Amino acid sequence: MSTRNPLEEYLKKRDFSKTPEPQPGTRKPSESPIFVIQKHDASSLHYDFRLEVDGVLKSWAVPKGPSTDPSEKRLAIITEDHPMEYADFEGVIPQDEYGGGTVLVWDAGVYHNLKEDKEEKVSMQDSIEKGQVEVWLRGEKLTGGYVFIHTGKKDSNQWLLIKMKDDEADARRNPTSTEPKSVLSGRTLEEIEAQEAEKEDENKS
Repeated sequence: MSTRNPLEEYLKKRDFSKTPEPQPGTRKPSESPIFVIQKHDASSLHYDFRLEVDGVLKSWAVPKGPSTDPSEKRLAIITEDHPMEYADFEGVIPQDEYGGGTVLVWDAGVYHNLKEDKEEKVSMQDSIEKGQVEVWLRGEKLTGGYVFIHTGKKDSNQWLLIKMKDDEADARRNPTSTEPKSVLSGRTLEEIEAQEAEKEDENKS
């Protein structure tokens, strides 16, 4: 059995004396697994979609963000696992650090692995390894079924994120455009950036 730390890559990419991002701590697994979607204004604006799996947050960067329209196929790039503590992170990562830019918690809630309901039950980790993840979200902005499908060769990091056809699907909604604020603090990216800059100025004076 591998003893590799799933957060090794996360730790390697960050200098915690410079970035406000959280270090892995002692946060215990949730009673019901959580999901969080963070809006991240880095070199290009994108949404980081994270699912709690085996004590870490499995993560995909979704450039256009999630859609509620089942006809939309959104590119999703799988990235390094993040610690559970990251689920509550909002702030400004310095531009000269990995992933520099402003982060807010765009949506959050719990999810259910739909493949556990099937006759041949498949765990979340196995679903990721097999290249097809099916989840039911219960968030503040997003609800219903979503599927992640791995595309390309086995070592490709490219996936697609697609809304399932269910009662929660709505082709008329565009939540990334109409609902820009944090579900955690009610702030916009601009407000977070301004408040963090104000704090920094106060600390210097």
